[in-house]
Amino acid sequence: MTITKNVAALLMTIMIILSGCSQQETSNMVDNKVKIGIMLSDVGLGDQSFSDSAFAGLERARDELGIIFDYRELKESETYEKGLTELVNDNHDVVVGLGFMVQEDLEKVAKKFPEQRFILIDAVSELENVTSITFKEDQGSFLAGVTAALTTKTNKLGFIGGDDVPLINKFEQGFVEGAKSIDPAITVDVKYAGDFGNDQLGASLAREMIDNGADVLYAAAGFTGVGMLKEAQAKKVFAIGVDSDQYFYAEKAVITSMLKNVDVAMYQMAKQLTDDGNVQTGHVELGIAEDGIDLAPLRVNHFTNEERKQIEDWKEKLSNGS
Repeated sequence: MTITKNVAALLMTIMIILSGCSQQETSNMVDNKVKIGIMLSDVGLGDQSFSDSAFAGLERARDELGIIFDYRELKESETYEKGLTELVNDNHDVVVGLGFMVQEDLEKVAKKFPEQRFILIDAVSELENVTSITFKEDQGSFLAGVTAALTTKTNKLGFIGGDDVPLINKFEQGFVEGAKSIDPAITVDVKYAGDFGNDQLGASLAREMIDNGADVLYAAAGFTGVGMLKEAQAKKVFAIGVDSDQYFYAEKAVITSMLKNVDVAMYQMAKQLTDDGNVQTGHVELGIAEDGIDLAPLRVNHFTNEERKQIEDWKEKLSNGS
């Protein structure tokens, strides 16, 4: 009996030691992985646009590169500052602030934690520990304008912005210039919603434009823009998506989408961290040439070979700066 008890005790001791070793190995494996924290934009997951695209890029990095990531949403953290601070305290290698509206709070937190590396998407910070990533939205919006001009039968287009701020103004200006490069007589009805999360408001603004003759609509308005897409389909006119390929939200209306490849930017950042142990500092600007901007495939409307060539020619000119 004593021998049996001794054997049992010995086995138990070995199991505890092995378990401890296993936990230590697992802990070391986790500690050695790249850790990224992201504070999502105001609408958060489910915006079918900006936040969802960034999240998809980090999911790809997790699956292909083995990184670990965590996120915060405004509806839970209540303030950007609180969410960003929580991510810093969780010892992430980099902490990302998604969207221009995060800048003020991100800079507050960055000043408190000067040794932490931050990434700010869609705005430019002068702080040394903040890498700023912006996109040439005007390039992609120019292509959207060209596409809209080649589609319209009424020579009237519509643009809906989520808010009247410089970033969204870039979308508007590029769209108008692209359309007028095809036909200077084209008019563009421009409205700003003041809200990135209201699909019903987007639908209402779209309805007004359609009633005034607009037959191709484009929005840079997050979930508000999704309402525009669905209203365009209901009214049997055309629409252009934004940020991600939004064809599947209105398959009878969406002729293309202006791709702002936030997912690509997130993946490239994660890969640089994995390969080099750090990220580029300063201001990084991504356009067509850097795979930061593109157009989704042309669908729904019939484009002639000549029209497709016009779009590709403009894409090449924008890419090489000519």
